[in-house]
Amino acid sequence: MEILWTILIGFVVGLVARALKPGDDKLGFILTTVLGIAGALLATYAGQALGWYQAGQKAGFLGALVGAIVLLAIFAAVKAKPKA
Repeated sequence: MEILWTILIGFVVGLVARALKPGDDKLGFILTTVLGIAGALLATYAGQALGWYQAGQKAGFLGALVGAIVLLAIFAAVKAKPKA
């Protein structure tokens, strides 16, 4: 059940992260959601493994938000075409 909750939070976090991250990536709804879920999963389990917070704490939402923003930024950097 915890994984389903994390995925649901990741969905919301992906949308919030996209709204907060500057720039015009034109990722689309599905890719934004997938990156949000991946960022939430990564940040949630990394934060818990490092002992920063426990499951169910509000800090987990903030960690998931930061993870999603980082993944969106990495994706945008990798996707960016070099200007010649």
